[in-house]
Amino acid sequence: MKLVFAGTPEVAVPALDALLASERHEVAAVVTRPDAPAGRGRRLVASPVAERAEEAGIEVLKPASPRDADFQARLREIGPDCCPVVAYGALLPKAALEIPRHGWVNLHFSLLPAWRGAAPVQHALLAGDEVTGASTFLIEEGLDSGPVYGVITEEIRPTDTSGDLLTRLAFAGAGLLAATMDGVEDGSLQAVPQPADGVTLAPKINVEDARVDWTAPALRIDRLVRGCAPAPGAWTGFRGERLKLVAVAPRPEREGLAPGEPAVSKNAVHVGTGSHAVELLWVQPQGKKPMRAADWARGVRIGAGERLGG
Repeated sequence: MKLVFAGTPEVAVPALDALLASERHEVAAVVTRPDAPAGRGRRLVASPVAERAEEAGIEVLKPASPRDADFQARLREIGPDCCPVVAYGALLPKAALEIPRHGWVNLHFSLLPAWRGAAPVQHALLAGDEVTGASTFLIEEGLDSGPVYGVITEEIRPTDTSGDLLTRLAFAGAGLLAATMDGVEDGSLQAVPQPADGVTLAPKINVEDARVDWTAPALRIDRLVRGCAPAPGAWTGFRGERLKLVAVAPRPEREGLAPGEPAVSKNAVHVGTGSHAVELLWVQPQGKKPMRAADWARGVRIGAGERLGG
């Protein structure tokens, strides 16, 4: 089939690579988000998908919006049979959805209908799910509600961050998306409507959502830190600034600390929660690089009565 691939971040690149390697399909063009400012200089930088497509010598389309008439006209000129999608980052209007004869097929990183939305991996970790996965489905105008072609499952490991889990799903999901394109082409796959039960939503996690509530149980705080790593990064207040928590570990054996109360020893920093303590392993002070929590604590010299979370 002739394909036009839509995607933007690094997590979409493995799927693009899988389709480029396919002998059954031709990736005629790529659709991605416009160049965006990045780094300290805030210079415009192409998306990872755009960079990979340019390396492969593929036409790159960067519409400000998929509603753009010129973009839709160019898509009709290319005449794709199907448009596979991975984390493109913009809503597709009906006019664009109707252009490819086999529609737009999305690779979504959850077991639909669970965790529909922008941050499925983060919400799976926050909820304490033990298993997640990826689904390919035919895009409709609703939010991740279209019929499903195929799924894979992935165990969530006890120390997984959202970055760890998303990386594994990106590579496993790339194979699923390529196999889905094969099945769509030869007619061996039929999309199955999602069940009405079991729908959960996964909206984007913002910075305020990532703030640690030290009155919460240690397990919930651990999930928050892992679910928000690497972005937006769980954080707490300390001396009027944000202290990012890069990695923590629940310590059931350490009790007797009030929520937010730190206990500093030579090689460890424990903080009280609504249950038992957590140990801060790695932190990132505002404007600095990540460092071991024990090194940070020695540098700031936490005084008696000081608390995290202020």
